[in-house]
Amino acid sequence: MSAAGSTLLGPAEVRSLAAELDLRPTKQRGQNFVIDANTVRRIVREAGVGPDDVVVEVGPGLGSLTLALLEVGARVVAVEIDPRLARLLPRTVAERAPGSADRLEVVTADALRVTELPGDQPTALVANLPYNVSVPVLIHLLTLLPSLERGLVMVQAEVADRLSAGPGSKAYGIPSVKAAWFADVRRAGAVGRQVFWPVPNVDSGLVAWTRREPPATTATREQVFAVVDAAFAQRRKGLRGALRTLAGSAERAEEALGRAGIDPLARGESLVVGDFARIAENLVEVLPA
Repeated sequence: MSAAGSTLLGPAEVRSLAAELDLRPTKQRGQNFVIDANTVRRIVREAGVGPDDVVVEVGPGLGSLTLALLEVGARVVAVEIDPRLARLLPRTVAERAPGSADRLEVVTADALRVTELPGDQPTALVANLPYNVSVPVLIHLLTLLPSLERGLVMVQAEVADRLSAGPGSKAYGIPSVKAAWFADVRRAGAVGRQVFWPVPNVDSGLVAWTRREPPATTATREQVFAVVDAAFAQRRKGLRGALRTLAGSAERAEEALGRAGIDPLARGESLVVGDFARIAENLVEVLPA
């Protein structure tokens, strides 16, 4: 094993640290810790981060991915909800990668409720996201941190499919459209169950994204997202019916769709994010500001 390789956590180290904390991973917090050094190095490589990056990591847990991010020279802002894990992480880094300790900042907080982060503007998000809140966390951070240029997140395979799906596919839905508002999103591979402890009962996938400008529109993001939520709330309905409550009546929904150049009988899964933005523009008088 190389000197660099010796810093990362393996199965024995992960279990030892968990035992020290008397930590029993909980489904409630989506805690499945990565125990394979090759997997975390692969994630860092796929993310393309290096010494010029400030990386936000959500749910660092015992530090497997954190150490791999520090290994390539990145600065890391780790957001951890569990105070025990948050307290242990700096010590783990100081012991296993002492030259990197000054590049780690730990924030003890719920990533869904974070309103600001310390230090320089982050450039990337790289995380093994807690699977039960992965989409809300991703959308929240993309909204909160416009400086994020790119990212790579590990999520449940089904969620990875949804985030990266295109119009017309079965997996296409609210996560697909909302993620597309912020970024170009792609599937970046699969991750086997055996690299986790405890072994999850679901498959995992990697999703990579690159920030781009949202569609040019006079509607706000909140207004566009309100249309997206309504359009997919009843997937089997055409947009005229699906947007009826939001618009105030089916007739007003049909008028707005006509002005936006959208077939009133089309379904939400056939539209791209720019289409939803046009609909929102034509419903703006009934949408919340």
